[in-house]
Amino acid sequence: MPDPLPAKAPTIRVVPMPADTNVAGDIFGGWILSQIDIAGSVAAHRRAQGRVITVAVNAVQFHQPVFVGDLVSFYAEVTRVGNTSITVDVAVYAERFRDLCRAECVRVTQATLTYVAMGPDRRPRTVPPECPLDP
Repeated sequence: MPDPLPAKAPTIRVVPMPADTNVAGDIFGGWILSQIDIAGSVAAHRRAQGRVITVAVNAVQFHQPVFVGDLVSFYAEVTRVGNTSITVDVAVYAERFRDLCRAECVRVTQATLTYVAMGPDRRPRTVPPECPLDP
């Protein structure tokens, strides 16, 4: 069943290529996970106002396969901020262009990840208060 894209701009948008496929010809789950981590780290980096590291992939659900040529959009949203940690949800949608005039859009994956803000000494640091100028 088609899903509408979220109204906000995606954190990242990528078109997977043939080199990203598994033996069945679908896009390899590890490729999708790496893109999820990139999108999640963008949101966490913005909120932490600096360097973050991934400390946990808390949950991942693959709902639909992704195919070569799909336009894949990753929407990341900070859902929790602790003293040094930031939890981010990432929703992944694929737009499938089966003909030139229209695309089918489906939610293909969702994930929750945890990041830790890091200082210049490569040790955890406190996440600063949210900047009032951030969107």
